[in-house]
Amino acid sequence: MFPRLPHVLAAAVLAATAGAAAEPLDIPVETHVLPNGLRVVISANHLVPTLGVAILYDVGSAIEQPGRTGFAHLFEHMMFEGTANVGKMEHFSIVEEAGGVANGSTGPNHTEYYESVPRNALELALWLEADRMTTLDLSEPNFENQRKTVIQERGENIDNQPYFGSFLRINELAYGDYFPYAHPVIGELADLEAMPFQDTLAFFRTHYVPRNAVLAVTGDVEPAEALAAVERYFGRIPAGDPPPFVLPEFTPPAGERTETLVDPLAPLPAFHVAYHVPPFRSPDSYPLDLLATWMVDGETAPLFRDLVKERGLAQQVSAGLDENRGPDLFSFWVICTPGHDGPTVRAALDEWLDRLAREGIPEAALARAKNIRRARFLEAIRSNLRLATELAKYALYWGDAALLRDELDRYAAVTTEDVRRAVQTYLRRDNRVVLDVVPPPPPPVEPEPAAEPAAPAP
Repeated sequence: MFPRLPHVLAAAVLAATAGAAAEPLDIPVETHVLPNGLRVVISANHLVPTLGVAILYDVGSAIEQPGRTGFAHLFEHMMFEGTANVGKMEHFSIVEEAGGVANGSTGPNHTEYYESVPRNALELALWLEADRMTTLDLSEPNFENQRKTVIQERGENIDNQPYFGSFLRINELAYGDYFPYAHPVIGELADLEAMPFQDTLAFFRTHYVPRNAVLAVTGDVEPAEALAAVERYFGRIPAGDPPPFVLPEFTPPAGERTETLVDPLAPLPAFHVAYHVPPFRSPDSYPLDLLATWMVDGETAPLFRDLVKERGLAQQVSAGLDENRGPDLFSFWVICTPGHDGPTVRAALDEWLDRLAREGIPEAALARAKNIRRARFLEAIRSNLRLATELAKYALYWGDAALLRDELDRYAAVTTEDVRRAVQTYLRRDNRVVLDVVPPPPPPVEPEPAAEPAAPAP
């Protein structure tokens, strides 16, 4: 039986406060592989009559090549352009009329599509996903329509927003010629403008196949019923022969690298600091994640309180992991207050990191971070839809959806010495990239024209 998460949450928080190990999560997980290679994850939860259905394809922007960026993201748009049986954008309206919601997203590491629906709409959601896996309308007008939409999206959401360009530039600086994570998910503008329609069908046939996907169903359903429905709608689809998601080796450049970016839309100075760290869910990911939680999560977090509330050096401070399957980054993002610049505020941040490398964090501070992280984790998977996407991700990335049940144990096992060692190992100046973002200089002041001499009196 799926536990009542509020009770689990309370027990977990009490366990963390007492310094005990986390209570194991009693999440039922069944996994199956259809003959065509489709991986299926089912988790029954009969508390509410709803379902989460998520399908993750093992293709993201990290598999793209120079000159062909943005295709994974554009194809997410194409998946809502209609099929032989569903009209353009009708996927949304069909799910909404059934009382649910649907959407999709693309990242470096995978592309996902999902539906949250009432219990009686399971077969509808499965049929919609199977239908567009097989009969997607890949016409040239649809392609051109969505290519222009993505170009407009980039212009509105990135190129014309303050600071957004710096989030692309910091990845370029951090990864250099390591192309999988150096280029933007949305694609380079020149690549989008030159994107050939002929690549569409090949991309679809290569990556949107059962052998390249994980399908998760969570919520108020019997596992045998869910599996039978999945087999009915997906079982006859040809397996396909997708390439494996393999990332090349990466060696971070030695030494600190710095750059200054003039952002014509930025009202205040800001900066990124990005440190190279191992892939997400490596052993050191957990102490680094807890460190970020303790430092900046909430207005009482010590780094936020010091830089924002007490010294007034910054108006925004955030930190965390990118959570990449491959080489990851631990980053700080800071927007300065008027009258302060990046080097000044960064010196205060470096004081914090130097002290943490020497002394670590107090036991009580680590317990607080574990409490917050545990509460956020449990609150997230309270939703059947979020649970479905997380289970599918664990199956796709690490080969076992049931690993999700052990995550709180991994956080609970972190010690203050683990945090101190992680700071010493990774948060070093010779292991980071710094990007200062500055507003444009003010325009020069034009001199006042000389006054005309007064006319002589008559």
